[in-house]
Amino acid sequence: MDDADDIYMQSWTGTIIGPPGTVHEGRIYQLKLFCGKDYPENPPSVRFQTRINMTCVNQETGVVEPHLFPMLANWKRERTMEDILIQLKKEMMSPQNRKLTQPPEGNEEARIDQKGLVVRCCIV
Repeated sequence: MDDADDIYMQSWTGTIIGPPGTVHEGRIYQLKLFCGKDYPENPPSVRFQTRINMTCVNQETGVVEPHLFPMLANWKRERTMEDILIQLKKEMMSPQNRKLTQPPEGNEEARIDQKGLVVRCCIV
């Protein structure tokens, strides 16, 4: 936990290892997920800290745009943080994302979050 005072466990960190056979292969992507007070009725906000080129991600902010990512747009309260990470990894393998040119690795400096991190989760 980054913030021991976050008794509501609102702020999470996730890691996705890029899927084989795509331009993401072997890359390690760091994300931040934040659950507001209305979670789980409404989805968390999701933001890539690692720069990535995907059709559902805002290139400047790293935010996963809910209207472009069906899991967030059609949120169900039974879904978990792990479900989001798994679906994002599947999205990396989709025809529209699997071959998109990616930014150079090692350029996360512009993606710093003021909310902090609580739990680490990795999808391999």
